[in-house]
Parts: sequence; C-alpha cells; structure tokens
Amino acid sequence: MILRRYKSILLVFVFYGFSFASAQVGNVNFNSSDKDLVRAFNWAKGMALHYKGADDPVGAWYEAALPSRYAFCMRDAAHQSIGAEILGLGRENLNMFTLFAKNISASKDWCSYWEMNKWGKPAPEDYRSDKEFWYNLPANFDVLFATWRLYHWTGNKDYISDPAFVHFQEKTVKEYIDTWMLSADSLLKRPAHLHTPIPYDEKDSFQSCRGLPSYSEGIPNLRTGVDLVAALYRGLQTYSEILAAKGKQQEAKLYAQKAERYRLRLEADWWNKSQACYFAYYSSEGQFINDNPAPFLLWFDALKDRSRVKDQLAQIAATKANIECTSYYPYLFYKNGDWDQARKYILYLSDPATPRREYPEVSFGVIDGIVQGFMGISPDAQVMTIGSLFRSNSGGFAAVNNLSVLQTKINLSHKNGHHSAISNLGNKSFKWKASFSGNYRYANVNGILLTTKKQISKDGKVISWVQVNIQPGMHVEIDAKS
Repeated sequence: MILRRYKSILLVFVFYGFSFASAQVGNVNFNSSDKDLVRAFNWAKGMALHYKGADDPVGAWYEAALPSRYAFCMRDAAHQSIGAEILGLGRENLNMFTLFAKNISASKDWCSYWEMNKWGKPAPEDYRSDKEFWYNLPANFDVLFATWRLYHWTGNKDYISDPAFVHFQEKTVKEYIDTWMLSADSLLKRPAHLHTPIPYDEKDSFQSCRGLPSYSEGIPNLRTGVDLVAALYRGLQTYSEILAAKGKQQEAKLYAQKAERYRLRLEADWWNKSQACYFAYYSSEGQFINDNPAPFLLWFDALKDRSRVKDQLAQIAATKANIECTSYYPYLFYKNGDWDQARKYILYLSDPATPRREYPEVSFGVIDGIVQGFMGISPDAQVMTIGSLFRSNSGGFAAVNNLSVLQTKINLSHKNGHHSAISNLGNKSFKWKASFSGNYRYANVNGILLTTKKQISKDGKVISWVQVNIQPGMHVEIDAKS
C-alpha cells in the first residue's frame, strides 16, 4: 500500500549501547510453551534495542525511520511507541513526541517536522525549509492518538496536559484541519495540492509532497486517501476523550460529534458495495480508486460494522503488503479476534528469510503483538486498571516478567486459558481486570470464589472477567470456573 520513494535501501545497523541503571532498558522478558513465539520475542527485543540512540544532541531517541538516516519520523514513531515502552524506552518516547509537538508551527501550515535526526535537526532527506518539505497529512492525528495511548500505558499525564502537547492538540484539531481543507464535507472537494510555492515544480517532491493526503506515497494528485479519513476520525475522537478526561464534558461531546461525521462519511462515501471493500483513494479527477487493503481503518479503529471488519481482515490476510504495513498486523489481528492469523504474522515478521525484517517498525511491532496482542495486556490510566486476556487457541502457558506499566512493574502469567496470575513488583497500586475467553460462572481469587461478569468481544466471543485491587508486593492468582 505504501510505496516508498527509495528504490534501494542501505540498512546500517549500529549498536548504540544502553543504560540498564537509568531506565531498566530491555529488562522485560517473555516465556511460553510456544517456543516459536519465544524465539520471535527474543529476536525482536534484541533487534529493537539495537535502534536505541546514544548520547546525541537530540536527546533520548530510538530509530524510527530508514536506519541509514539515524532519525525518527512521525508515522513510524507513532506505531513503534508502545513496543518501545514495553522495552523500557520511556525516556525516548517522551522526548521524541515532545519534539514533534513543539515543532508544530504556523510557518509550516501547522505541520511539525515529519522526520528528525539524532543531531536534533529536521532530516534533510525530507526537509529543505518551512515552505519546502515532505509531509503526510495523517501524521498529526497519528501522533495525537499515540500520545493518548502512551498516557494510558504509562500513566504520565504530561502526554495530555503538558503545554507543548496541549498546544499540539489544539492546533491539530482546529487550524491544521482548516488550513489543509480537511473538514468532513471538504474531503472530496479539496485540491490535490495546497500551499505550494510560486513557481511550482511538480517534479520537486519537497513541493508536490508537502501535504500528501495519505500515507501512500505512490499515487500522484490525490485529493484524499481513506487512511486520512480514518485518521481524522480517530484524531478528533481522541481529542474528545482527552477533554473528557479533564472534565470538559461539553467540549468533549462537541468533538465526539465532529469525529462521528468523518466516520459516517467513511461509510457513506468509501464503501465499494459491488466488491465488498473500501476504496483506497479519491483522485483529483473525481474518481474513487481501489487498491490493496491497508491496515489503517483497523489501526484507527474506524470501523463499527463487525461484518466489514471481518471482510477487511480477510482481504488483508489474502494480500501481500509491504513490511511496514505488515508490522501492524499481529496486534491488529489479535485485537480483532483472528488469533491464529496474528500468530502467523509474528512468525513471518521474525523469520530470517523475510525481506527487510530489519526495518525498525518490524521488531517493535512483534513486541507489541506479543505483549498487547497475545498476552492481552491493556492498561487504562484513567481508572488505573490493567487488563489481561490470553489470546491463544492452542492452550499452553505464557508469561511476561518485569513489565513496566502504569508507573509500576508487574509479572503476568497465563497458566492456561482459564488461570492467570499477577505480581505487583512496584510501589503503585492498580486494579487488575482479569478476562478469560469463555462462559465461566465463577473465579477463584486466591481461594475466594467470586461471580464473574460477562461481555461480548468485538469478534463475538463471550468474555468472563473479574476485577481485583492489587497492592504493592501482592501476588494474586485467578482461576475461572464453569
């Protein structure tokens, strides 16, 4: 789906070194009866940590771009961020996303720097001046979404309340949308190119690609990509949730309504009924264009019709994508219920025979797919809750140890599909929402029998769960019973 503008890539791998003392980088570990997943995790952990920066002018950082650039771009960093947090790269995340937020500016039409390098400069491969630079318009909304997810994982309120992030949020959902003609009713009418210099050189990518309305980089003269519609929906919905978390309920409701208008347009305009798929682009000639399915409708959680989600998953599984897009599939397939396919993608991404598996998004995506996906670990900072759900169809056991989350550290294990355990190794209390796939009536919690609650997952599975308070130093085991 994403066609990179570079035909050959020289991958340069440099081990930068890292400090276990300051951030316990790489302290997390994974074990399982599924030894293929263990091998995938260990490879991904080693590869990802090779991309941690040294003591460079930009501050704490990790590679999130073509490795030969020593840089991080908005899209890749947004998608690598939770994998990085799992591996202990929290300082790096906060610094990198703060830099993206601080560098939004009116002179760049409320874009930030698409890509920054270890010298603390906008990468020259993508930037010449504030009037001439490469930029994909979904990026602001992807970064906004990433900071919200980082807040939920870490409990660090800076991600939603620091003045730099607040400024970025406000400019993104207001001036950025207005400047680039991205209102819900303008997406099919907007020009393919905006804010171009005079004279304009179509062959100069710093002019023609300054404001690409998609992450796809190989289709010229687009008015809109479907991924941008999904990104707009998620960006505004995220901003609504941030406002609600701050008690601004009326403003939050307004932005939720704005977000919903994009989702309704997505379903009304972009669904190709005859082929049961979503169009990928809308051209400057006023034509919808089909292409291979992209993961961004699922990444931005823009689809509410479960039958269409199922169709999207099936279409993605039947199509070979580039390595960047494929790196998102483990987490997305686990999240949306196709657990076996998710596992296949993890093994594919970690296979030595897979071309370009060294691209940074891949190893971070494998880590994310195993911890958030397979282990089902899902923190929520607003209610200080850590959820868990073992997403395995083959039984066995699995465990993640020394995982930093919600300003504490945990060990979490699934002894089988109905028996899980957690240890709080840190100094912060939290609630554990232990979920189990299946219809269980009770749960034995350290010898005390509790009645479970029920919910239906996105893929129609019955999920049974209980919630317990976990104090520092506590070890709790929960065994679900029919």
